[in-house]
Amino acid sequence: MPHLWMFLLQSLTPEGHEVVLIDGNAKAMTRAELVRFCRAEKIGLVGIGSMTRMIARAYQVADSLREAGITVVMGGPHVTECPDEALGRDGGPRHADAVALDEADATWPQIVEDAANGLLKEVYHPEVDAKGHDVKPSLQPYPHIPWETLDLEQFSLVPRLLRPLMSRFGEGWGKFFVVPIETGRGCPYGCEFCTVTGFFGDSIRFRTNESVVNELLRLKTRAKKEKGQIAVFFIDDNLAINKKRLKSLLREVIAAGAQLPWVAQISANLLADEELVDLIAESGGRWIFIGMESIDPANMADVNKTFSKPANYRSVLDGLARRNIYAITSFIFGMDNDTVGVGRRTVEEIEGWAPGLPVFGQLTPFPATPLYERLQKAGRLERPKHWLDFAQFVMAHKPAKMTIEEARQETIGAWSRSYSPERNLEAVESIAEAPIQTRISHLVARLFFRGIYFPQMGTRAWLKLLFQNRRCIIGLIREGVTAWRAARKRRPALPAIHEVAEETTAALRN
Repeated sequence: MPHLWMFLLQSLTPEGHEVVLIDGNAKAMTRAELVRFCRAEKIGLVGIGSMTRMIARAYQVADSLREAGITVVMGGPHVTECPDEALGRDGGPRHADAVALDEADATWPQIVEDAANGLLKEVYHPEVDAKGHDVKPSLQPYPHIPWETLDLEQFSLVPRLLRPLMSRFGEGWGKFFVVPIETGRGCPYGCEFCTVTGFFGDSIRFRTNESVVNELLRLKTRAKKEKGQIAVFFIDDNLAINKKRLKSLLREVIAAGAQLPWVAQISANLLADEELVDLIAESGGRWIFIGMESIDPANMADVNKTFSKPANYRSVLDGLARRNIYAITSFIFGMDNDTVGVGRRTVEEIEGWAPGLPVFGQLTPFPATPLYERLQKAGRLERPKHWLDFAQFVMAHKPAKMTIEEARQETIGAWSRSYSPERNLEAVESIAEAPIQTRISHLVARLFFRGIYFPQMGTRAWLKLLFQNRRCIIGLIREGVTAWRAARKRRPALPAIHEVAEETTAALRN
């Protein structure tokens, strides 16, 4: 998921302070390189935000900076739940000079001023109301994000290797960016394993429709300037949590001509509304991230997510697909009712649904969640601080009906089967009635998805992936050429597509 928070903090930084942004996911730097960079730029204060999964790396970076004499303040969901860990108050090493708890919209300006004046405190708490509850940012007015001048390279989905080829298929294909926008914060559901409610709270706050529409229009202007394409990832925890409000927003987007292709997280139960799905399609919605978690209703009850009904998943995805909208579907293995074979059973089930991008993870007890507390009380935590020793697909607790190794194999097997060249071809062929552009986009999404949920791949890995999927790629190219030839009188802007197709086909064959 593209990151937004550092851009918000940049906008909230008091005047007179220069801000340099580094996204560690988009721009890989060693710790030594980062230290040299900070010294060269004479950076006096470094703010680091991290989710739990990346906190070990964040601590390492913070340690290197502090050893170099650079002041470090840390924040985000993990530090909010484990401030003593970051400050070395739990018996471990100290990683931060200060920590910012909860959403830092209000406290960040004070942190900057205190650091500049040598008055930095160890802990910055959010403001509390008369009842002692944290005061959450209202999001009105919303900070101005300078999309006109920001470097969009960090949001690119197209590997440099493929840009020359993609650009020849038409203006914009060589530059494709996915930019984060939020329209609201908070979630009332309280799923047992989720950290959202603990950090953002269960009170839902929204931006004005006008501010969202204006931001989309600014991004459309930037796309034209770049001669590229910009899509939007709405990072709201659940974009449709208030359906009436979302409908009004989408209607205003449509009325203003502010449509951009967009992706968002929406619960399956909210997508049964036909009017809403029509508006999603008309406003530019292309992909919906749905946390389905399990095909077993008993598992959903165990994690307090009974509002999501596995029996309805197929119809929800069919409703989206009829409008050429597809789903990124998330599944969790290692729940208490899961047994050996859960990966195979899940994949077999979803292969009968409208095609999408399935994601397979494992039940993970994040700190301060009800799940963590339940497993801790039951003595089932194998690695209480698993985030300090991250191991991909290795569970931190004992599954009820499988071993940790069996759960790992189930997860790996589900990924391998779902993204095999054979399955990629089947997925594209299953939507043969959809426009050729939709099917090309679907394949591209399946190939690029590895760059989101897997480690970034180098040139050799990309070439191997393209070769493995050559049958599907060549088939779509041939069909695309046929469509181009039939419509070439109406589409004179693509004079070279047949040449590109021939070159690409020959390369893949060789």
